[in-house]
Amino acid sequence: MKLITCIIRPERLADVKTALFRAGVTGISISRVSGHGGERDIVEHYRASSIVLEFREKVKIEMACSEPFVEPTIKAILSSARTGEVGDGKIFVQPLDRVIRIRTGEADNAALTPVTADEVQRSAIQAAGK
Repeated sequence: MKLITCIIRPERLADVKTALFRAGVTGISISRVSGHGGERDIVEHYRASSIVLEFREKVKIEMACSEPFVEPTIKAILSSARTGEVGDGKIFVQPLDRVIRIRTGEADNAALTPVTADEVQRSAIQAAGK
């Protein structure tokens, strides 16, 4: 089990979400974040003053994945978030020791499998045209 976290451009969110759903990943958490990486600072002028915008708006997506979903998840993010420009973001993959579904008490992989896993997989296969 892995916790996959990615930081992406806000305008790429819809494409990334679609790619993740096609890969069969539906359990995601999304946060709006600000950050500073390799991008240059933006200087804006407001009421005769120069303002340096050091931080850029980004979207952070987090998802817990069982091992079979790790590589498809990474590939889905890479293919849908990449623009080729500085500031496309990062993907972080971390081990998960334990996951527990609060509602049922299911643990680990059973807790990661969505209730609609079969339906999600059928839709993903149909969308891929296999």
